[in-house]
Amino acid sequence: AGTARLWSETTADLTKFIVQGPGMTDTTLVLRKRRLWPVFVMPVLVVVAAAAWSAFWFYAASQVDRTVDAWRAREAASGRIYECAKRTVAGFPFRLEVHCEGATVSLKSQTADQAAAQTPPVTVSLGDILVVAQIYTPKLLIAEFKAPATLSQRGQPEMVVNWTTARSSIVGLPGIPQRAVIVFDNPAVDRIAASVQAPVARAKHVELHGRIAEGSAADHPVIETVFELTGATLQGIHPLLTEPFDANVHAMVRGLKDFTPKPWPVRFRELQAEGGRVEITQSRIQQGDLIGIAAGSLGLTASGHLDGELQMTVAGFEKVIPALGIDKMLEEGVPQATLDRLAPGI
Repeated sequence: AGTARLWSETTADLTKFIVQGPGMTDTTLVLRKRRLWPVFVMPVLVVVAAAAWSAFWFYAASQVDRTVDAWRAREAASGRIYECAKRTVAGFPFRLEVHCEGATVSLKSQTADQAAAQTPPVTVSLGDILVVAQIYTPKLLIAEFKAPATLSQRGQPEMVVNWTTARSSIVGLPGIPQRAVIVFDNPAVDRIAASVQAPVARAKHVELHGRIAEGSAADHPVIETVFELTGATLQGIHPLLTEPFDANVHAMVRGLKDFTPKPWPVRFRELQAEGGRVEITQSRIQQGDLIGIAAGSLGLTASGHLDGELQMTVAGFEKVIPALGIDKMLEEGVPQATLDRLAPGI
């Protein structure tokens, strides 16, 4: 029995020596065991956070289709039908990217003629559209549009619009939009007749900014807009506009009741009934040495025509006289009252 007990104690001591090593005590082993667990805390927390974030992203991605479909349904009720041949959602882990391939927009009852005569809708066929939202700023949407855009009616293309880059941003959706921007680089508009394209408009750069003016009421918002054109030309209107010109227009739109989706004729009738107006606070057009500055206010008549007055000051007006044909009118003895309507003071 004594030998067996001695052998057992010796074996236990040898096992402790192999496991602990020389110079280690039970207290040291316990301390080492207690100090190892913090090493595993951070990896576990990272794994848990990654799993939670992944679940959140996939949930948000699943809500995108539901939100887009609800918006499409509201717009369709107002005569604007949006379709995508193929729609995908990507951007994991920090973005939501909605990619629409083969986008089309059908516009019906968006003009007085369409609403009265029930004419076929105008269809706009676009290239791909990419809409991006950051997870941490979901109300800011940034979009990129791929050219070209083709406008068709009765199945026949009538106009085609091209550009090098087109992008937009909007803040506030899915609620009331607070501000929006759309920018085009090198836009070109061509009319299609008998399969032949004829130029209508060209520009180097186009920008349109809009936002709700500070202090405006929620039920009657005032929209502040800025429209900029660089290197623009227009064909078939007047020879004066075939030469490149720049334009910058600041305006305030008053008379809107709300932002609920409505056909454009309904929106304009409400605007007219509310006494709405477009106040051009500042505008500047420059073509070489010719500079025109204008301001004024424009409204809508009950028949839907513009009504208002713009006061314009022109530098270099002597160059406009032959372009407008006023010199020939003078030679032909046009009454002074007619000249006063065209160019007071001549």
